Amino acid sequence: MQQLAAASTEKVKVAIVDVDGVLRGKVMAFEKFVSIAEKGFGFCDVVFGWDAEDRAYDNGTFTGWHTGYPDAVAVVDAGTFRRVPWEGGMPFFLADFRAGAGSSAGAAGTTEPNSTRAAEDALRVCPRGLLKRVIAQAAAAGYSAVFSQEFEWFNFLAPAAGEPLSPATLKPMTQGMFGYSILRASQGSAYFHALFDELKRYGVPLEGLHTETGPGVYEAAILYADVLEAADRAVLFKAGVKEIAHRHGVVPTFMAKISADLPGCSGHVHQSLWTADGSRNLFYDASAPTGMSPVMESYIAGQLYCLPHILPMVAPTVNSYKRLVEGAWAPTTLTWGVDNRTVALRALPGSDRSTRLETRVVGSDSNPYLAMAACLAAGLYGVREGLMLTTPATRGNGYADKSHGVLPRNLWEATQNMRHSALAKELFGEGFVDHFVRTREWEWRQFGSAVTDWEWKRYFEII
Repeated sequence: MQQLAAASTEKVKVAIVDVDGVLRGKVMAFEKFVSIAEKGFGFCDVVFGWDAEDRAYDNGTFTGWHTGYPDAVAVVDAGTFRRVPWEGGMPFFLADFRAGAGSSAGAAGTTEPNSTRAAEDALRVCPRGLLKRVIAQAAAAGYSAVFSQEFEWFNFLAPAAGEPLSPATLKPMTQGMFGYSILRASQGSAYFHALFDELKRYGVPLEGLHTETGPGVYEAAILYADVLEAADRAVLFKAGVKEIAHRHGVVPTFMAKISADLPGCSGHVHQSLWTADGSRNLFYDASAPTGMSPVMESYIAGQLYCLPHILPMVAPTVNSYKRLVEGAWAPTTLTWGVDNRTVALRALPGSDRSTRLETRVVGSDSNPYLAMAACLAAGLYGVREGLMLTTPATRGNGYADKSHGVLPRNLWEATQNMRHSALAKELFGEGFVDHFVRTREWEWRQFGSAVTDWEWKRYFEII
């Protein structure tokens, strides 16, 4: 705070993350920020009561017209401080929701919290808060978790002013199927290097950035960190890419699947468990033939067991399941393997520093807090319960190995599995599960009521 005051700071940006992984926030005068930095501030709980298009859920119990959409208590996390390079170095902080005493009144125009109930309920459904609760379970068991996420996404040239964002008006930034292309990266070099350099200054350092197969597709691997920082980086990466792209006349999309004819976009999560002091990777065992420790094997077994119960947390949209199809570089079966890109869980045994698990089910449309909470909670479940990795590693084509089951086929099926799962409620709490599955059921209903281009093309003339 003293640093900001000494720099004559005039305004500060503060944001939370909603259920869909979207940043929701505001810019505050510095004086206002100082007054709420420690005690928290009121943030309308509608951010957990509407969808990505700001359409209010009609099936929620957490908040709605029946509650009057009160404020909940959001608390700034000082450890998330960074500056936004492309906005003149404006200070930026993340906040999350916590239980706390409310204040029933405040001066006109202020944002004082006014509902303890809203605070307590928001605590249960807040994605960042959920991840912190899972991290606390890991810490209680003597573990620290190191994670990172990588993203693939398509980049389009922005349409002319006044033109809508639609497949008809958007053209890929580059043409052709050209993965790992030095040429294509060079052709978009101003944008490419702005991503790498400005994200680093934003506190979101990248290990690598390259083109992927498909027109205008990039892939970025974010530098690993403790799991909460890794999730913060992943959320800010997606938002940062969109903001930087806008300044370069580019429209990025993190949809999981933009076309049936092109590969989908992943959001693979890399993870490992370490000792509490971070000195030793508990996934590594030099004496094991595979290099994988019993802890890593139980962690993998836990994810295999839990995935059918919690899939919407890593594949949260209708579109997610159009990525999870055979032969499109995304998994469809409950499988694991060593350095195998056709399975759900790709084990990467290596050195005592690098041994890790890559969960490949996760799509680029995922909310990083929920995806990482799902991965960590499921893995910890396997370790806690002493699950054995009895499922043999898949060699070769994971799509053909259906011996241990397949993933749910669509969002409705996956959501109903989670709704009726005692395991999901054990891992994340009944309050979170109830709210989250209601949001996914809403999402499915919105899709079901839409009339699509496919229907027009198929039925308009011939039926």
